[in-house]
Amino acid sequence: MNLILGIVVVMGCVLGGFAVHGGQLAALWQPSEVIIIGGAAVGAFIIANPFSVSKRAFGGVMSLLKGSPYKKTHYQALFAVMYDLLSVARKEGMMGLERVIEDPSKSEIFSKRPLILKDKHATEFIQDYLRLIISGDMDQFQLEALMDLEIETHHHEAAEPAAAMSKVADALPGFGIVAAVLGIVNTMGALGGPPEEIGIKVAAALVGTFLGILLAYGFVSPMSNAMERIANDESQFYRTIKTCILGFVQGHPPQVAIEFGRKSTPGELRPSFKDLEAQLRGKKA
Repeated sequence: MNLILGIVVVMGCVLGGFAVHGGQLAALWQPSEVIIIGGAAVGAFIIANPFSVSKRAFGGVMSLLKGSPYKKTHYQALFAVMYDLLSVARKEGMMGLERVIEDPSKSEIFSKRPLILKDKHATEFIQDYLRLIISGDMDQFQLEALMDLEIETHHHEAAEPAAAMSKVADALPGFGIVAAVLGIVNTMGALGGPPEEIGIKVAAALVGTFLGILLAYGFVSPMSNAMERIANDESQFYRTIKTCILGFVQGHPPQVAIEFGRKSTPGELRPSFKDLEAQLRGKKA
């Protein structure tokens, strides 16, 4: 939603302001300039990045239409899952917990919260570290270090498409200059002709510079920032899982471990203490 709204505002203000000053919108339509700038940008992107990053970058742009998936409801579902899992571990022991996490798709705890079950990596993250707790071969500090390492690695991978898009945004003004220079070269070949023809060619050349700058700072760079924000939101979600698990490893009861996780949640996504308590009490009833 933000993507569409932002595009409408950028295009409306830029084109509207141009028209208010008496500009002819048709003069901005220069297909050759679009081909030069867009083709060069896409080609440079392909050269600089492996196919896997290109594919994820395209998927990341499409995901901007939905916005970040990590909303308050996602965190509430996470706390419900973690509370139930840690309660099983406290009441039935590690063997009981192992039975629950063996196949999340068949577990009632996960199946009741499809938001978490559909998040494959988050589900695997929970499974892997609860299994390590069950094995009993790692202490709290080793467990925390390993979780930090996985979160950092996953974040680096998730942020690659945004970084690649950012580099394209940095290059677009340069490609706009390339298009403008080619337009001037074309204009030089028309010297001696009618002034109207020369004016049209000069205008086309200037449109190249305009498009390069507009695409860079009006579209590609903001989309890169939005993709980076989603990657950061995902990393924060895993850090919240980590905090809940470590709270339990430190010997705290499930409700206190979940409160640790709640405190690590970003303020705008954090359920209130009363809301979370009411939710957990409802599950205990």
